[in-house]
Amino acid sequence: MKHFTNRDLEGMERIYRGNLINSVTGYKSANLLATRSKNGVDNVAIFSSVTHLGSNPAMFSFIQRPLGHGAGDTYKNLKETGQITLNHINTDILEAAHQSSAKYDPTISEFEHLDIEKEMRDGIEAPFVKAAKIQVSARYESEYYLKENKCILVICRITDIFLKEGIQAKDGWIHLEKAGSMAINGLDGYSTANLEKRLSYAKVGKELTDLEFEI
Repeated sequence: MKHFTNRDLEGMERIYRGNLINSVTGYKSANLLATRSKNGVDNVAIFSSVTHLGSNPAMFSFIQRPLGHGAGDTYKNLKETGQITLNHINTDILEAAHQSSAKYDPTISEFEHLDIEKEMRDGIEAPFVKAAKIQVSARYESEYYLKENKCILVICRITDIFLKEGIQAKDGWIHLEKAGSMAINGLDGYSTANLEKRLSYAKVGKELTDLEFEI
């Protein structure tokens, strides 16, 4: 097997190191986070750092990279308005979603510039991505500064979930393959799900059984 030491990592060319480290931890979720500025400009950007934090209360987190140099519109809008939406990326919007990682001026709406159709819902100020089959609305909850890399762990509390018909099982589980949800390998590799099986809740002394996953 290839072996990279910490000294090797520190001496690597920046792009090579970024590709290596961003893919070595495995597949990540591919989401578009959408916000609206206090001036009414809709922003949408791709994030691969969204993580489930808990079900009760229902929360997720994402990582905001160090602020500055034109970055951080999603974070800035969320802090000012308190609202954000999470939208699963699928093949229909893949190229536009990837392009949203570019650092556009805050006065430019990526929805309009990249031709991503938005969807508004009553009582929710932040826009949704209409093509997303899984849409989540959330509010700002808290944040933690990570002194190790100057990033910010942002925590959001889920307020509403919208699912396309035909992708949820009777026990609540969502069939991401049927939703067309994509995953990210590193910074630029996109994959679709291929579900193999669901397994029963693991308990000591109890044999695992297969669970139904057809809707």
